[in-house]
Amino acid sequence: MLTIRPATSQDVPLIVEFIRELAAYERAPEEAVATEEDIRRDGFEGQPKFRVVIAEWDGEPAAFALFFRNYSTWLGRAGLYLEDLFVRPAFRKQGIGRAMLQYLAKLAVEEGCGRFEWSVLGWNTPAMDFYRSLGAWPLTDWITFRLSGEPLENLAGEWER
Repeated sequence: MLTIRPATSQDVPLIVEFIRELAAYERAPEEAVATEEDIRRDGFEGQPKFRVVIAEWDGEPAAFALFFRNYSTWLGRAGLYLEDLFVRPAFRKQGIGRAMLQYLAKLAVEEGCGRFEWSVLGWNTPAMDFYRSLGAWPLTDWITFRLSGEPLENLAGEWER
């Protein structure tokens, strides 16, 4: 019933659909501005910046996960960072989310990664409970900071050699 496979460039429209659905679920649909061109360029051309896997339930697209490599200077090893994981509502409670995480954990181990990490929104307690049930734990001492848009441009403009 369930298959998980690496995405191909033919999946770009589907990946963008998943991204839009995830943004709506996370209550920020207006923030998902990535285009098919962006996803194709950065994920499937030249040196891809990320990878995607697609889960299908009876041949129907049910979920996606977008991930990339990071690096731990303390471990001296690469890690796997899960940027997005989304299971369509009609396919939830089938074990697909768990299977996707199992698949990615196996990939991380096979590729010699020292860590497998992701973020979750503070209001998403069902997801946090699920992650804890897998043995994952929150890094409560770490707070993520973000710089984007005009503040990013302003800081970049301050650089002088």
